[in-house]
Amino acid sequence: MIRDERIPSDELRRIDEEIRSNWHTGDDVDFEDAIAYHESLPDHKRFADVLESADKPLLQPRAGVPRLDDQIELLRYLHEEGQADLLPTTIDSYTRDNEYEKAQQGLEKARETGDDTLNGFPAVNHGVDGCRKLIDAVDAPIEVRHGTPDARLLAAITFAGGFQSFEGGPISYNIPYTKRHGLEETIERWQFVDRLAGAYTERGVRINREPFGPLTGTLVPPSIAIAVMLIEGKLAATQGVRSITLGYGQVGNVVQDVAALNALKKLGNEYLPDEVVVTTVFHEWMGGFPPDEARANGVISFGGMTAAIAKPDKVITKSPQEFQGVPTMEANSAGLRTTRQVIDMAIEQKIDIDGIAEEQDLIERETRCLMDTVFEHGDGDVVQGTLKAFDSGALDVPFAPSDSAKGAVLPARDDDGRVRIFEWADLAMDDDIKEIHKARLAQRADTEGRKQSFRMVADDVDAISDGKLIGRPQGDVKL
Repeated sequence: MIRDERIPSDELRRIDEEIRSNWHTGDDVDFEDAIAYHESLPDHKRFADVLESADKPLLQPRAGVPRLDDQIELLRYLHEEGQADLLPTTIDSYTRDNEYEKAQQGLEKARETGDDTLNGFPAVNHGVDGCRKLIDAVDAPIEVRHGTPDARLLAAITFAGGFQSFEGGPISYNIPYTKRHGLEETIERWQFVDRLAGAYTERGVRINREPFGPLTGTLVPPSIAIAVMLIEGKLAATQGVRSITLGYGQVGNVVQDVAALNALKKLGNEYLPDEVVVTTVFHEWMGGFPPDEARANGVISFGGMTAAIAKPDKVITKSPQEFQGVPTMEANSAGLRTTRQVIDMAIEQKIDIDGIAEEQDLIERETRCLMDTVFEHGDGDVVQGTLKAFDSGALDVPFAPSDSAKGAVLPARDDDGRVRIFEWADLAMDDDIKEIHKARLAQRADTEGRKQSFRMVADDVDAISDGKLIGRPQGDVKL
């Protein structure tokens, strides 16, 4: 039975040797050599230091292509033309599924044809040497962004390769992503990732860890997202991680988004140990985008304005080509510059919006209910509490493909566009909070002249891509 306990050093070494045998580039990982390489990096490439010392939100896009030279060119362009402060290396899907042979075949084909035959950078196949060439060639900190339920070999190679930030976690890279891996399995796998990051940290190389805040990216109630962030943050801290960036995905209502980001930072500092430096990252809208690029830029700008008011430490930007799929580097750069323009114009203004404090209080109360049930289910142990809470439905994520979550909770927007919970299922929440949600949704139903139903949920999922926030029915609506 796994528990929230630090992996002993001898067990860490045993697992490390085992997983490095899964692909030949694992043979090049040498911990002492890696420490020396990290120590040689200049201050402006040290991810945690750059992030934690910033005086305004830093911008980071998503980006990854298979060939090393092309990845270098892409990141340089985003840094120089897009003015990105922090850079990503998005990993390909085969690597995320630990299918390194298929990733190798895709990489070789990309080298032969010049085509992007993979949807990201196969870091395991490029190995330590390839990763270091990327780190050396680009003049900004770079993070590994992926989606991997079992990221152990990826972490071992990229940490040794010079990356100092690593996205993901056992819940956020399981529940929204896969049916193939049980939650207990991914928690155990990610304990190794976090312990390895902790081992580097203990030698003076702080590896920043960033749980994936948007989860399924579709109308996720803020308290559910924050609870998952706190759980993953606590699990990482147990293993010795000391720089943790908690994530949150935009839902679209400014009051609720600002309140949620405020609550995330406050609760992060409250629930995580004092020795952990807590930062926050705001993901611009992760749902469907309008097909028209002008309207898409409107969505991006709205995210920039929200960030200017809430002042998270980092913003993950979007491009006006989101509807089409993978953007060109020019479009990716445009999304960065659009966000930067809005933030720089708005951040020095004092913008007061009514209702933020009240919404933040509600989000904090909801989050505490969820965290309390985790502690109760596990008799204080976060791992066991998380497993049992998800198994019982006391903790849940809407629209989750994983069998490890019930996926029975359903959200819908209220009359102001804030995400409320329409179907609670077995989610652990106080009755008075449920009544607040019920009343807000009833108000919307009255405005629209229809009963509360799943139709509201479905309408809201597509609303922003259709050019609105709330999925109103066609016809007369009492506004």
